[in-house]
Amino acid sequence: MRKVKNILFIMFDQLRWDYLSCYGHPWLKTPHIDRLAAKGVRFDKAYIQSPLCGPSRMSTYTGRYVHSHGASTNNVPLKVGERTMGDHLRDAGMGCWLVGKTHMAADAEGMRRLGLEPDSIIGARVAECGFDIYERDDGMRPEGPDGFYDAGGALRYNEYLRSRGYEGENPWHDHANSGIDGDGNVLSGWFLNNSDEAANIEEQDSETPYLTRRGMEFIQSRGDEPWCCHLSYIKPHWPYIVPAPYHAMYGPEHFLPPVRTEAERDAAHPAYAAFMKAPVSKAFSRDDVREKVMRAYMGLIKQCDDQMGVLFDWLEEAGRMDETMIVITSDHGDYLGDHWMGEKTFFHDCAIKVPMIVYDPSPEADATRGTACSELVESIDLLPTFVDAAGGNANALDHVLEGHSLMPLLHGSESPWPRRRVICEYDFSMRPAADLLGMDTSQARMFMVATKEWKLIHFGAGLRPMLFDLVSDPDELRDLGGEPGHEEIVGELYAILNEWARRPSQRTTVANESLLAYRKKPSTKGVMIGVVEEGDVPVELVARYTGLKARDRREK
Repeated sequence: MRKVKNILFIMFDQLRWDYLSCYGHPWLKTPHIDRLAAKGVRFDKAYIQSPLCGPSRMSTYTGRYVHSHGASTNNVPLKVGERTMGDHLRDAGMGCWLVGKTHMAADAEGMRRLGLEPDSIIGARVAECGFDIYERDDGMRPEGPDGFYDAGGALRYNEYLRSRGYEGENPWHDHANSGIDGDGNVLSGWFLNNSDEAANIEEQDSETPYLTRRGMEFIQSRGDEPWCCHLSYIKPHWPYIVPAPYHAMYGPEHFLPPVRTEAERDAAHPAYAAFMKAPVSKAFSRDDVREKVMRAYMGLIKQCDDQMGVLFDWLEEAGRMDETMIVITSDHGDYLGDHWMGEKTFFHDCAIKVPMIVYDPSPEADATRGTACSELVESIDLLPTFVDAAGGNANALDHVLEGHSLMPLLHGSESPWPRRRVICEYDFSMRPAADLLGMDTSQARMFMVATKEWKLIHFGAGLRPMLFDLVSDPDELRDLGGEPGHEEIVGELYAILNEWARRPSQRTTVANESLLAYRKKPSTKGVMIGVVEEGDVPVELVARYTGLKARDRREK
């Protein structure tokens, strides 16, 4: 039976878990997200499956590890045949719609091979990660010498901006993501030096309020039919720039100091050192750059929270809050200069640990409202949770879905939570760091396994692992992987990683319960292997082989 009528799945892009007040930020107050946490469960140890938009989202949308679905970095298509959130929820009688970003690349070659036309219903769903599209907006319309990064990026949003009187070929860049000086010159948000400028746009027309309105328009259009809406925000992802008044709300007195030491940089693991040499890491290692970006980043989050207030008030007024499961999370974090890094493509918690707040309106969740959960959970746990909420049976899909439904944790079950480790992986074969390390495409992979106490990072090409003691060093400042005395824990963590690598993740067409039933059931299709004589098996199984007469056709 359906446990909730609707699911509102909200994902922010590049939102750090520790930049919300319900997670402890001392100066960035997010009362509306906090308000949802007070109604639901806040997960304090939630981890993504890859520190990059595309592969992280593909894991969330399929409920499967990157190692399983294969879309290992941005612009690597999710192969035809992978079942996604829309497929599973439609099987349970719930529509599944997108408003915002997926960062999904379609498997055009696979679709061509199978004759799936992109303008057919099935073809369109395959091309859009299983979602029906209300509005897709990946929030990216940069343009360089070779054209647009995403030819379809922000098209409808640009149409909206033009209808509001914003001029230029690309108002997404010229207004929503740039400032302006006194002479009318566009100050591009791509340049970090402009991050403290106010975006040259009315706040109501900027991307975050626009997507909130589009989400509400979608919900209003559905009437009484059950739906899952993936409301997928673009911000606080770069370009780091925000409209007034948010651009001037925060200054150095509100910034968390960067988590880094000279010692970790001076004695860096070769792979870690290669990532620290990236231009974005060098930029964020400068205090003057970081200070400008922090103003925008915190302002963008404040704007996101204010829009959550608009959305939640509207849901309550419309009477939908009591029938809708609401989830808030992120696809990854942001280094922001921590560990001498920028962006997100490594395995420190600031990049791979994310906020995850789940509000379940059903009475079964009353016992856990306003609580925090310290169990290890992963983004792939959301899809089985949604299947269960929609009235399906996630356990029957455990040959496909690799996560665990969060329902026992949401409903206060006393059964032990099954996960004792989290896994994250990253394919950096397209990155300059791979060249610096002399790695080919088969070697440029990193895998992380972490428990509540330890974190191990494995590299290819024979490099030693990195190791962090999360109890005595929660900020992950001292890499123990090259120090003696830790061989036992390294061995234990490698054993966990090796066991994970041997899981039967590719056998997705036959359910586990079918396999279990088959092993206990004798063949009723006439195959007799190892049977010595007819009396050794039940008579009905050999009825087609006994008591028969035939003319002798043997040669004399």
